[in-house]
Order: sequence, then structure tokens, then C-alpha cells
Amino acid sequence: MARLVAAVVVVAGLLVAASGRAAPPAFDAALDTLRQVDHEGKGNAAAGTAWPVVAAAGVESLPRVLAAMDGANPLAFNWLRTAVDAVTASGRPLPADALEAFVTDTGHDPRPRRLAYDLLRGTDEARAARLLDGMLDDPSVELRRDAVAALVRRAEAAGEAGRADESRALLERAFTAARDVEQVQAIAKALEKTGATVDLARHFGFLREWKVIGPFDNPALRGYETAYPPEAGIDPAATVAGKFGPVEWRPVSTADPMGLVDINGVYPPPADAAAAAAPKDAPKEGLKEVVAYAVADFVAPRGQAAELRLGTKNAWKVWLNGTLVFGRDEYHRGMEVDQYRLPVTLVPGRNTILVKLCQDDQRKPWTTEWEFQLRVCDSVGTAVLPADR
Repeated sequence: MARLVAAVVVVAGLLVAASGRAAPPAFDAALDTLRQVDHEGKGNAAAGTAWPVVAAAGVESLPRVLAAMDGANPLAFNWLRTAVDAVTASGRPLPADALEAFVTDTGHDPRPRRLAYDLLRGTDEARAARLLDGMLDDPSVELRRDAVAALVRRAEAAGEAGRADESRALLERAFTAARDVEQVQAIAKALEKTGATVDLARHFGFLREWKVIGPFDNPALRGYETAYPPEAGIDPAATVAGKFGPVEWRPVSTADPMGLVDINGVYPPPADAAAAAAPKDAPKEGLKEVVAYAVADFVAPRGQAAELRLGTKNAWKVWLNGTLVFGRDEYHRGMEVDQYRLPVTLVPGRNTILVKLCQDDQRKPWTTEWEFQLRVCDSVGTAVLPADR
């Protein structure tokens, strides 16, 4: 960290020289100047004059520097972050009361709140640990993860001491609060060892009931831009022309704990002699150069901001209530939970979510997956559950 601060000091000095040795601004003006830094070098020269002013301020200025990070773009945040490093490098005791007040004010951006928590932990670890008890519902995913981890440690200690009921109760509380995917899955395994039943799909908000139609053609990958009938409107009773003949909507219910919908399971490839002669453990090829659509109705309890979070290895598009939200014309780039986060606004009552999923022409075993998972949640990852189930 000392090297980073020293490097920024050198860069700042060079930028000051390049800007004609402008007079340094006052502290508040300097903070505002650092916030104005943006892409393509915008504001860098002025920031070179302003940064030393902020970096030279006393530790009592830390809450103001942290507050300046609220809503800052990543480049501006980095300038302010290195200024914090410079301020704290003085070795003077940090203002623990002010840092605690900043951490507990959830109106601040999660990024500087986490930084303030780390600073507080470095100066008063016991005080920082006590704060975690009130952060199980924190809007900062990182702080919430730390709070949940502390609760899990308590559960483990209770289990080792033979207090099985207490351990299970603490794990259940931790599971309810957890939003980090890996942490949720680890707690679920621990709970299942106690005999508890865990519904991961409901906890995350994965949609499990869909209707699927296809396959449509995707020759030379042109299917991604081809508007097949479902893009013009959803008619559950419709029969339309597909790649191999007439197709219609089929209901699909997934029992996968993470909401995975396998399109290959709906449209297996036509049987042939070669496939019949293949070993049972040989990878299934699956259909290629095809497109399918999946639709789900989501009954929102109220109108609200939300996120549709999608995971897939295939090219895709997503519509909400007939409006295209986003899409990616990319294939086989890996898949993970919450791979794509799509901010949306749900209307009260029925919302229609349409997913287009394209499969390319590659024939290697790792290209066979034609699947997706989609969940509805808020910006923290808390499931938004449908009002009708």
C-alpha cells in the first residue's frame, strides 16, 4: 500500500507540473475535483493539483473523504481511495467514533462503508466485531457477508460444544440473512447435515415454472437477430413453423435446486444409428444451430425496482412485458449464478419474462449445453417472490 501511495504522489506531482503549477484548491473544492475524474483522462490534470490537498489533510477529515466516494465512478473512487491511504499513513489514531457513525449510516454507498469498517477494524477490532451483530440485513453485500460469517462461527462453536439445537437455530438465521451465493450454498449443506430441508431455489428467487417453444433455425448464427413469432407476442395456444416442423408451447418445470432449465431435455436430438451405438456414458451431442424461447409469468406483489439475474453459456435475449431488456450474442463463455444482472421495473401484478436462447454449430462435448437459470431479486440479491405462490 505504501508503494501505491508513493506512486500516486509522483503521478500527482507530474500532473501538477503539466497543469502549469495551478494554486491548490481548498479542501472541499479538492474533493469535488477528484469526484470529477472520468474516462479518457477527463479531470486528471486538475486532480493532480487537488489530490495532495486531500492527502495532506488530518485523520479527522476521513469521514468527509469517505462521503465523497458516495456515487463516485470507479476512476474517481480510486483517486479518493489512494487519498484515504495517504491520510491514514500518518500513523495518527483514527477517529473511531466517526468511523463507526459512517459505517452504521446505510445512506452511504456500500463501497466507502466497507472501507470505513476495515479502517475501524484496524484501529478497534472489538468495536468492529460488535457492529456485525446489527448487519445481518445490511444493504452492503460485503458487510452482510461478514455478519453472516460471524454468525456461522457462533453456530460452529455451539455445535462443537454439544449445543445442537442452538447451532441449528443460528445456522437457520444465517441462511435467511445470507445473500452471497457460495456462502448460502455452504450454509445449506451444513443445515442439511442437521436434517433440515432447504429450498435454495426459493431462497434465491429462481423461476421454476416455464413454457418453452422451439426449436427454430439458427443457420450461420443468424437466428439471434431473426425475430421468430414469440417476439411479436405470446400466444400460449399458437402452433407455428419451427426448424423441423410445427412447434407449440410446452410446460417445463425444473426441480434443479438452482433453477436450471435444460432445453436439451425438452428437445432431444433425433435418434440415429450412431447415437444408439454410442456408449451410455458418452456425451450427448444435443441439437445444434437452433433457437428456443422460454416464457414465465411473474406476479409481482407491487410495482418495484428489481433485477433479473441470468446465467447461461448460450447467446441470449431477455424481454420484460414485451420490451427488450438486454442480450449477448456470445456462445460458450462459461456460466455462473448471477452472470448477467439486468435492472428492471416490475409492474404490480402480472409480468411476462421472455428468454431467447441460441445454440451454435460447434460440436465439441463442452458446447452441448443449452440451458439457463433466471431469478428475480433486488439489488442486494434478496429474492422477490411472486404473490401467487
